[in-house]
Amino acid sequence: MLTTNPFDDDKLREECGIFGVSAASGSGAALVALGLHALQHRGQEAAGITSFDGHHFHTHRAMGHVAGNFDRDDVIRALPGSVACGHVRYSTTGETALRNVQPLYAELSTGGFAVAHNGNISNAMKLRRELVRRGSIFQSTSDTETIIHLVATSSYRTLLDRFIDALKQVEGAYSLIVMTPEGMIACRDPLGIRPLVMGKLDDAVIFASETVALDVCGAEFVRDVEPGELVIVQGGEVRSIKPFGPMAPRPCIFEWVYFSRPDSIVGDHSVYSVRKAIGAELAREAPVEADLVIPVPDSGVPAAIGYAQASGIPFELGIIRSHYVGRTFIQPGDKVRHLGVKLKHNANRALIKGKRVVLIDDSIVRGTTSLKIVQMMRDAGAAEVHMRIASPPTKHSCFYGVDTPERTKLLAHKLDLGGMTDFIHADSLSFVTIDGLYKALGEANRADIRPKYCDACFTGDYPTTLTDQDESGPSVDQFAMLAERVI
Repeated sequence: MLTTNPFDDDKLREECGIFGVSAASGSGAALVALGLHALQHRGQEAAGITSFDGHHFHTHRAMGHVAGNFDRDDVIRALPGSVACGHVRYSTTGETALRNVQPLYAELSTGGFAVAHNGNISNAMKLRRELVRRGSIFQSTSDTETIIHLVATSSYRTLLDRFIDALKQVEGAYSLIVMTPEGMIACRDPLGIRPLVMGKLDDAVIFASETVALDVCGAEFVRDVEPGELVIVQGGEVRSIKPFGPMAPRPCIFEWVYFSRPDSIVGDHSVYSVRKAIGAELAREAPVEADLVIPVPDSGVPAAIGYAQASGIPFELGIIRSHYVGRTFIQPGDKVRHLGVKLKHNANRALIKGKRVVLIDDSIVRGTTSLKIVQMMRDAGAAEVHMRIASPPTKHSCFYGVDTPERTKLLAHKLDLGGMTDFIHADSLSFVTIDGLYKALGEANRADIRPKYCDACFTGDYPTTLTDQDESGPSVDQFAMLAERVI
């Protein structure tokens, strides 16, 4: 199998998405499945739902998309109850296997415990080694399971105190939805690196990674779950506690660049509007004489609109995407493999021939995608091909729940701007500056303020300690090594 989308194999992967509902008027699992459909862009590797019927927990987990796994009546009927949570996954730690699909579930001394996690625990390997020495037996290679064992082994009496005790031992990024016989808990890490919102549908309380999942369910947006906050839902009662000391939030800036759906609102900012504003900043910072502005579909579209409007250069769809082709295609030979790329994206040759084009994309990771796109424009007869990127150069790996290549494999780490331009065979290449990115979010220059976002993939300024990374070195993925040993 080989991906047919030439623009999918060189992206920062969309971490994970979580959705939970407490006290749904009908089937909680059906509502969760609907919400997960809206969050499918955050993880296409696997999906899972756990429900609670007041007496027993029920779980269904599967590899693949929500559609085909959770659009069947028999699956939803096997997940009874008005309380449920779900997860869509793209793995950043642990191998691709059913045992790592979330929600993870365990029977503790306090009863059932299910957890869905978006993020990455940056000291999970150290904690895991300590827990194993104390007798814990792990069933997965996921960092999320560490939380379950910390709760299980805590010396505190109540489940809530045990959960807080566990969270105070972990580093990194997490948005969590937890189900217990007592109720549902939703929380974010003290820096709020990963997003989480709260909504309401009749008497049901809903939590989701993005507001678009609330929209799809017909739910009303209530507010963001605040950084360092635990929201506890028990029956009809909703209460909030903040067990951590105050910290300046640092939400992931890449949510606005690429991860979130354009129709979501993240941190009071319309994702679509921010992406347009990034494109406008890019046009002001890196103008070029050209005939057409062309987005790399689909993530480059809003920034391309902003670039076109600010520059006065016409916006056109120079790359046409087919929406009727799956993500993979069996390719029996080199010739078919090469042609298979065009199944999903193809140049609009009549539009491009003889034109000077500006291609707008959200990021460059390894550079292989940009090389293919530039060549596609050349093959279609473009007179000039200029590349403009709606984020700063990605020079550093992410350790907060985003699947990033090793730093040594990042094009912007290996090459300067001229080298990158030559590598992708473009006539010119420019990235929006980090200050331009902050301006698009309504902020001052980054250098003039305390950084308000996690922008470590651009700046190397990591907002937390990275215990596992510091102990293992910059190029060792300990969970990947563990997965190889236990497969």
